[in-house]
Amino acid sequence: MNQDADHRAGDRNAVVLLSGGLDSATVLAMASAKGYRCHAISFDYGQRHRAELDACQRVAASLGAVDHRTVKLDLAAIGGSALTDASIDVPETPTEGIPITYVPARNTVFLSLALGYAEVIGAFDLFIGVNAVDYSGYPDCRPEFIRAFETTANLATRAGTEGGEAFRIHAPLSERSKAEIILRGTELGVDYAQTVSCYQADAEGRACGRCDSCRLRAEGFRNACLADPTRYRPDAVRDV
Repeated sequence: MNQDADHRAGDRNAVVLLSGGLDSATVLAMASAKGYRCHAISFDYGQRHRAELDACQRVAASLGAVDHRTVKLDLAAIGGSALTDASIDVPETPTEGIPITYVPARNTVFLSLALGYAEVIGAFDLFIGVNAVDYSGYPDCRPEFIRAFETTANLATRAGTEGGEAFRIHAPLSERSKAEIILRGTELGVDYAQTVSCYQADAEGRACGRCDSCRLRAEGFRNACLADPTRYRPDAVRDV
């Protein structure tokens, strides 16, 4: 796994997974700053917080992605997550273990589709904004998962086995705190007001202030000593 390559990429194509949230926006900015031609890919997967899809479009445009496409799939059909099943409440207090906001196999599915896209456009670099420091404890955000998927990518594809070049999964935020991520993105000109992180944002993208993602985001801005540009709902909890 190439955490954050020091060299500039020239005009190499890269596929960047873009969720519309704080982390993926930062990763897109980082990849672009290294000179990659960034092809952003987002997923309309049946998520309840659909305002993030609008945020994806804003972020891709503002950070100079050369292309942005949204792939539609239905993870709600298998259920099992508060992010895809409206009958399951999004937790508003910290929970033990892997929370119900975990979407089964989400990053595995997303990376697989991004890998297919990369193979089609001749890209060998994939960027994903997973974090294993200030995060919700999802198993598919851990460095060992990213390393394992990189191995799979080079075993499961024609380009990886015959192309003469290896796929690389870049997870440059993996070992950074949320504050460190925000500071780096701010240096690169990311407008975090354009992003949506909340698990139960309203149709306008305004945050609840209660969910785990809101708590982590607000704490990150506090620790970075920067003003929080998040737009909150009128009934939001702000003392997180």
